[in-house]
Amino acid sequence: MKTRRFLTLTWLLVSCSWSCSESAPGTEPQPGGASSGSDAGASVPKKDAANFVSDVADKPTPADPDAALPTDCATPGQAGELYALGATNLAGTQRVPFCAFRGKVLLIVNVASHCGNTPQYAPLETLYESYRDKGFYVLGFPCNQFGKQEPGSAEEISTFCTDTYHITFPMFAKIDVNGPTQDPLYTWLKAQPGGSGDIDWNFAKFLIGRTGQLVKRWAAGVNPSPTATPEIDQMIQAELAK
Repeated sequence: MKTRRFLTLTWLLVSCSWSCSESAPGTEPQPGGASSGSDAGASVPKKDAANFVSDVADKPTPADPDAALPTDCATPGQAGELYALGATNLAGTQRVPFCAFRGKVLLIVNVASHCGNTPQYAPLETLYESYRDKGFYVLGFPCNQFGKQEPGSAEEISTFCTDTYHITFPMFAKIDVNGPTQDPLYTWLKAQPGGSGDIDWNFAKFLIGRTGQLVKRWAAGVNPSPTATPEIDQMIQAELAK
């Protein structure tokens, strides 16, 4: 009896060895015939909103928001222009000069992760995907001034935006948009014709044309979906056509 059990156990071990050697973990064929160890079969990593660096800004720039803006744009901004300003990316690794967006159409939005307007992230991403190849950018600026609805860290904001709404448009560091500590960007926006008045809540929207001028401001509650508010989509197209 002991001999039979020993032989049975030996047979099982040998069989397992053969099976494992024929299909070892990590060597299963991948779609297209590549193994998992091949670059051809590797999945494309998902873009992390926190680490966005504008593809129109060529060089690394200072993370210090008070640092002088770099002069690596073709035409640096002049005092009083949007293009004289800049912002730090969400990861806090780069200062992005707005002159890098010269000639582009921009939709600037103050955003939050825990707001009744947060689902607007979806149509904003749709607009960006629809027109980015034509020179259009959505620029997201997290803000915690309204109901403390953006309390998270940069990493938490990035994870939420990436995992929940698959955001690929540029996201910047958290700022204030009202009051004495408001970011210079919002000081500039609210000083433009048609842009005056405090920001009403999360997801107020400012459309900037190719020449860097404010075209239109929409209140926070205005849904940017082309079906809900066709005007936004139409005005973006009109500015891109100029």
